[in-house]
Amino acid sequence: MSLVRDPDQTRNRLIEAAFDEIYENGFQGMRVEEILKRTGLKKGALYHHFASKLDIAYAVMDEYIAEMVKDTWIKPMSDYKDPIEGITKVVLNIARGYGEEDFIKKGCPLNNLAQEMSALDEGFRQRIHNLLQLWISAFGQNLQQGKENGYIDSSVDTEVASTFIVAILEGCTSLLKASQDEKTLQSCWIGLEAYLKSLRPVSIQAKP
Repeated sequence: MSLVRDPDQTRNRLIEAAFDEIYENGFQGMRVEEILKRTGLKKGALYHHFASKLDIAYAVMDEYIAEMVKDTWIKPMSDYKDPIEGITKVVLNIARGYGEEDFIKKGCPLNNLAQEMSALDEGFRQRIHNLLQLWISAFGQNLQQGKENGYIDSSVDTEVASTFIVAILEGCTSLLKASQDEKTLQSCWIGLEAYLKSLRPVSIQAKP
């Protein structure tokens, strides 16, 4: 019986293995040999789908990390009419996994690449920028809808607020990775929670 080849599955396996390599070692520390070892594939299979190490790393950004951001931060927000409640619930759900040793040591994949590659490669910088802007824009739309529905104070600049929230979230992951201390996460959450509450209309803030 001949073995049926699935090019899409092979490509996805390579991208997943490349993500694991980048997450553990950074793009500059990623080795093609390790990707092949993780997948059990030959070099010819990799270069059939990707022209270079940089090419597969771009695919990791476009197809893997982008989907992670959408699945983790953007899509769950559609379940909430109140964006403050939505951001709170999403952050707290994610925080349950922040105590895992792996995450504390490795940090956020997107943030890691932003720090490592934004100044070194324009292709990376543009992809990172676009993905962050997608995230900020999605949060901005959530906040604007919340503003129209009375959950957010009418004076709030939702574009500024969404940019600041994403900056807090990404900054917290850097602090957590550097400190290797879960108390850092608790401090970040206290500050973020206070900021989110400040976006409420005064009438809501005054409620016990």
